[in-house]
Amino acid sequence: MKNKNENIIEVKNAKKIYRMGKEKIVAVDDVSFTVKKGEFCCLYGASGSGKSTLLNLMAGIEKLTGGQIIIKGRNIHRMSEKGLAKFRQNSLGFVFQSYNLLNSMTALENVELPLIFKHMNRKRRRRLARQMLINVGLGDRQKHKPKEMSGGQQQRVGIARAFVSNPEIVFADEPTGNLDSKTSKEVMDIIKNMAKANNQTIVMVTHDKDLAEYADRIIHIFDGRIEEIVDLKKEKAIEQEELEPDQELSDAYIEGGVIPAENPG
Repeated sequence: MKNKNENIIEVKNAKKIYRMGKEKIVAVDDVSFTVKKGEFCCLYGASGSGKSTLLNLMAGIEKLTGGQIIIKGRNIHRMSEKGLAKFRQNSLGFVFQSYNLLNSMTALENVELPLIFKHMNRKRRRRLARQMLINVGLGDRQKHKPKEMSGGQQQRVGIARAFVSNPEIVFADEPTGNLDSKTSKEVMDIIKNMAKANNQTIVMVTHDKDLAEYADRIIHIFDGRIEEIVDLKKEKAIEQEELEPDQELSDAYIEGGVIPAENPG
């Protein structure tokens, strides 16, 4: 039986260098960290910090200049293009800032797309896609095309498409970048709740501090390097432990008559 705390992603001395003529731009500079199965991990930093490049390297969209990225025990940058494409289909989901929906397709057809690539029969994939749209609150928008929906609704379709094949890992690149604050919160709640319900791993890129705090762990990226790693889950657990004894002590004093339970006025 596998340990539920196993590392599903290992980034080892990852480096990405772009060459523009004689100039050399180091976008990701010797970055190492791990992500546990079921963890919500955030890559946080300002525009140009290298966080999106790092996400693309983890997803196999861009090639490493140096280092290794191991996902589910496999070095993704040693895979063939065909092998990597199959690996993505079976294990990864993607949520994009710009939605990346096909305008000629309905919401239902867009959500079905990953299941078509997996050669699932029409009846089953349609049932799964419908249920996923219901899960994200779009049960009544199945036949609508992207241009007939708001930005928030389009992103919900994007989330449904990312989760419909039940991937073990979902990569999200600025998933609320084009949304207002209220819709952003709704979208983040959907992503976090769906991942938690299915023990899925999330790796999200954002420059928004409020959104970063949805994560279990925040990896601060600056100039292509890790500046700091903040374990929010651990911090919250410590805060809870510190509060509980105080509450127990307070209850004991009240019961013992030392502190009146109610102010007699």
